[in-house]
Amino acid sequence: MIKFSKPSPTEYAPFYQSYIDKVEGDVYPFLEKQMLRFIDYCSKIPDEKTEYRYDEGKWSIKEVVGHCIDTERVMAYRLLRISRKDFTPLPGFDENDYVKYAKFDDREWPTLLLELHHLRAANLQLISNLRAEQLDYTGMANTHPISARALVYIIAGHLEHHFSILTSRYVK
Repeated sequence: MIKFSKPSPTEYAPFYQSYIDKVEGDVYPFLEKQMLRFIDYCSKIPDEKTEYRYDEGKWSIKEVVGHCIDTERVMAYRLLRISRKDFTPLPGFDENDYVKYAKFDDREWPTLLLELHHLRAANLQLISNLRAEQLDYTGMANTHPISARALVYIIAGHLEHHFSILTSRYVK
């Protein structure tokens, strides 16, 4: 497997910087360990607390996890397209609409965790089979240039961002 280096700021839009900064060390083992930590943490949250919102208008715990699933899926799709030299500009997405129409609170808690686990496992396979030159490919997503390398880091950093929110504002 290739060695991953952090993307340079020219490889992504500035609003992704905070996600990329959350990744410590080599991104691939970080992704593997992160999923184990996240699933372990979430599996200890009782079903009756998964619809908790820390404030009016905020997402429930189920919705946060559902949002993480949707975002990882979108970012992995972007990674797939760009790593295959498909440079067709990719649209953005409205995360609030995705959460609203997904109805995550109607889902069984264990199925959300299982979906995230399987999604990350599939994404780890995709990432582990990338060649070094593929990481340098750059496409357009949400009207901004982005590299395949940056997308790998964004996948990790985005989940880490929401993990931090879960542990600080929802369930301590």
